Amino acid sequence: MSEVNRVVKDLIEQTLQPFWIRGEVSNLTLHSSGHVYFSLKDSRSQIAAVFFRGAETARQLQLKNGGEIDVWGRLTVYEPRGNYQVIVTRIRPQGVGALQKKFEELKKKLRDEGLFDPERKRPIPVLPRCVGVVTSPEGAAIRDFLQIVTRRFADVHIRICPAAVQGDRAAGEIAAALRYLNSTRACDVIVLTRGGGSIEDLWPFNEEIVARAVTGSKIPVISAVGHERDFTICDFCADLRAPTPSAAAELVVAKKTEFLDRLGHCRQRLVARLQLHLAEVKRRVERAAGHRVFQEPANLVRMYQQRLDELLLRLPRALEQRLERARAGLGLLAGKLETLNPHQVLGRGYAILLDPTNGRAVRATADTAPGHELRGILAQGQLRLTVTSVEDGGTGDRCEAPGVKPATPP
Repeated sequence: MSEVNRVVKDLIEQTLQPFWIRGEVSNLTLHSSGHVYFSLKDSRSQIAAVFFRGAETARQLQLKNGGEIDVWGRLTVYEPRGNYQVIVTRIRPQGVGALQKKFEELKKKLRDEGLFDPERKRPIPVLPRCVGVVTSPEGAAIRDFLQIVTRRFADVHIRICPAAVQGDRAAGEIAAALRYLNSTRACDVIVLTRGGGSIEDLWPFNEEIVARAVTGSKIPVISAVGHERDFTICDFCADLRAPTPSAAAELVVAKKTEFLDRLGHCRQRLVARLQLHLAEVKRRVERAAGHRVFQEPANLVRMYQQRLDELLLRLPRALEQRLERARAGLGLLAGKLETLNPHQVLGRGYAILLDPTNGRAVRATADTAPGHELRGILAQGQLRLTVTSVEDGGTGDRCEAPGVKPATPP
């Protein structure tokens, strides 16, 4: 009997590849060991199924009898009973699924808030002095990461901040680890990583608390969660996404030999530039040393002494010429000023008539009237006049006064 069951088991496992199967859950049992036992049935038949260590996922999916689900697994035979069953490795609700729907809703919400914008992404340091890693210390991801970093650049300091990466408490621990590394400024870049798994296994990295901790980090964050085909909310929020933990190690730390080669190249360029600069300075010093000033310094002193003597001889003549030009200009200005002097006009027999009420000159008959008193200014003295009549004529206006009295001050 055992041989038959073994042969049947080998035949089934070697013939059938893993597959998706859909059905209604019945006989659901969440064992204390963490395994899940249930049956999948349709309208005509049913098949047994077991999901090893899947109790946490079942709770997250709120798995219950009568629910429609899709499972990914492989068919095998349970030899002690001779029953064939499906070994499940992944479960999702029928259709889009509750988790996938929740994922898309949160993704849209955070995208609308601008948390995925490329403008807020920060550059990753070229050669960080310390790399912080948030992950489970027992997982394969940290072993792969450390192995590659050690091989590429053994001198880089790695600081591991332990956190659960699966289960109910994982999201809170991951967010707390990110906040701790930021508060202590313990590293130059943070790598958030874990190995692959189902959407249920990776779900802590799709929680809003983790997404906001990543975007709120002052230190650049690299997300390296799952395999290349896996995408989480953290991948969109992080400053850089790495497809795997191993790829994250290669992105965060370049090969030491590459840095040494670059340093060597820079050293060669620096030495070449210094040599060119020194050669130019040497040529300038040699040209200066060959100048006649340095060959016979007294010649320069004698040349300036002779120049000073020449200037002293030219100075008195230059001053005299300057004074002559100034006197001539002053004479011209005095002549113009004398020409404009109103007393020159009065000396030729003219007079100025002023209205004493406002001090303005009388230029036309319209400016006065009979009976008005005027003041006449002559070349010598002044007159007080009374207008007796006003006449308009082609030769000018005429004012007659009854008499002329000696001029008195106004």
